[in-house]
Amino acid sequence: MALQPAVQTQGLTKSYHRGQRPALDHLTLTVNRGEIFGYLGPNGAGKTTTIRMLLDLIRPTSGSASLLGLDAQHNSVEIHKRIGFLPGELNLWQNLTAKQAITYLHQLRGHDDSAMRYAHELAERLQLDLGKPIRSYSTGNKRKIGLVIAMMHKPELLILDEPTSGLDPLMQQIFNQLVTEVRSEGRTVFLSSHILSEVQAICERVAIIRDGKLQAVERVSDLTRVKFHQLTLTFRSPVSPDRIANIPGVSEIKTEGNVLHLRLSGDFDPLLRALDGQYIVEVRSQEPSLEETFLSYYGAANGSSAKKEVTQ
Repeated sequence: MALQPAVQTQGLTKSYHRGQRPALDHLTLTVNRGEIFGYLGPNGAGKTTTIRMLLDLIRPTSGSASLLGLDAQHNSVEIHKRIGFLPGELNLWQNLTAKQAITYLHQLRGHDDSAMRYAHELAERLQLDLGKPIRSYSTGNKRKIGLVIAMMHKPELLILDEPTSGLDPLMQQIFNQLVTEVRSEGRTVFLSSHILSEVQAICERVAIIRDGKLQAVERVSDLTRVKFHQLTLTFRSPVSPDRIANIPGVSEIKTEGNVLHLRLSGDFDPLLRALDGQYIVEVRSQEPSLEETFLSYYGAANGSSAKKEVTQ
């Protein structure tokens, strides 16, 4: 018998105020077991609202959600035993040391000693000193504490809300290694983020959400597959951008002396025909990053204001 999906929602909706746009609008989504799944969108898109409903911290207006084959509302106690969760805003006991807080939660959960051993291993890898009062830690170190708490019992499903916020680049790399290990053990990671490079580095599939609505679910490899090129053409002599201004698929034209920068969607042939007679010294083509693809996706649907909102 096939395992149930790690996360599944059907028409999941949350409206806080009647007559206003829902915070989440009919989300239907499936996260498979054993994958690192990115939940991607700008701040305010509905990511945290989704997570709170998955954890039964708030109730949906309509629709349903299940985790590990269990109903998110009716089986929330059992679900919480089998998952690890890092909230976007982590509030811990300020007067306890990190070790005291971790030990208390370990005892509360009733896990065996292996969880504490792994907690110390995680702390060492994250270069986290467990002996300090929590109030004295930086934002990044508090995120590390949260990661240790979420991961120490090796849960079947990790739900991480903006997990690398405040972490330096080295710690982000270590985090990437940790979640890759989770996947290699057949466990699942549901990772909410607006940091596009983070998602591109570790996720296999992503869901893109905006204004509470699911825009797309794509494999990262497909999302970053060349749907357009950033081209830099160097000529022997200057070329007027007017020659290519009306070529289908050509946009974002910029000139710097003998160099022409542009974005091309579609075939090269119409562009090359328009430049017939010009001596081209060099052509450089760069595949779009996930961020450029993301901004392009939103820009096509929502106009020039998309970039401003996504990069806040």
